[in-house]
Amino acid sequence: MYIDIKDVSVEYKQEKTSFLALDHINLSINQGEFICLLGPSGCGKTTLLNAIAGFEKVTSGTITIDGTPVTKPDTRYVTIFQNYGLLPWRSVEKNVALPLETKGLSKQEQDERIKHYLELVGLSEYKDRHPHQLSGGQQQRVAIARALAVNPDILFMDEPFAALDAITRMKLQDDTRLLSTKEKKTIIFVTHDIEEAVYLADRIVVLSPNPGRIKSIVDVHMPFERDRTSDDFIHIRDKIFEIFNMKVDHDLEYYI
Repeated sequence: MYIDIKDVSVEYKQEKTSFLALDHINLSINQGEFICLLGPSGCGKTTLLNAIAGFEKVTSGTITIDGTPVTKPDTRYVTIFQNYGLLPWRSVEKNVALPLETKGLSKQEQDERIKHYLELVGLSEYKDRHPHQLSGGQQQRVAIARALAVNPDILFMDEPFAALDAITRMKLQDDTRLLSTKEKKTIIFVTHDIEEAVYLADRIVVLSPNPGRIKSIVDVHMPFERDRTSDDFIHIRDKIFEIFNMKVDHDLEYYI
């Protein structure tokens, strides 16, 4: 198994009190799989992502990636957050170049990678612009290009589209699905948006809060070209509503 999470708990202690953020999590993830961690605030989905990425120490249990225990962040894994993290004084091209500058690549190799990934996210013509000259969706595309430029084995994505409007969010969902297939990356994606999870994932790991536990794992058996109005899509979405014991309203967007 590529990523193996065995009996992982994370507990935060503060003076005489303690808080159990994750409680006995067991999960295996295949290489190249797109996993969505879905749940309400306080369910530990970001804590779990950070633990797999090496940013969070586990209290008990083990996490291994390709057989190696996770003890700290690794340059082979890249995390994309919702705030983009672009340097405002650097152009789009220079922001994508940033992680490559310490990789020992030749100028030609760097230029080739930057060109390739800016083309991949549809921003070649914006390479000389600065972040303030871009929309939120374009800035997030720059962040994705920068992450892919270092050729990571795993992409960790922590609610990367949460701050965007609905239309931009759906376009970036399309882009992310396409990128995951073209680049064959393992992606772990945190979201509280049920439809986003159904649209993106190969499997959805549903977490419940207080403490964070895996409530259910839902396999998404749908073709690559997904239709949000199809019977299969609606069936899986409604199944997740049943897991959360929520009433279904077919005219609304769904967040938890």
